[in-house]
Amino acid sequence: MINEIVYKEIFVIRLENQIKFISKDNPTAAKKFKKEVLKKIKTIPSNPKMFRKSIYFDDNSIRDLIYEGYTIVFRINDK
Repeated sequence: MINEIVYKEIFVIRLENQIKFISKDNPTAAKKFKKEVLKKIKTIPSNPKMFRKSIYFDDNSIRDLIYEGYTIVFRINDK
């Protein structure tokens, strides 16, 4: 089974907006934030159920990854 992360366009847009916002105050912190959040996301395929069931959806396949106070919502797709 191939584990793949598919980024929705809205996620990419929101992440870039957040990076721009952080970089206004601290460009180094913005780069670090982006690097670290993407690193965390890349851990999802190895054990997606280690993350909590989403508080935003009533669906066990939707999970929340929390990083630095930000919530990244993702879906586990067994296909």
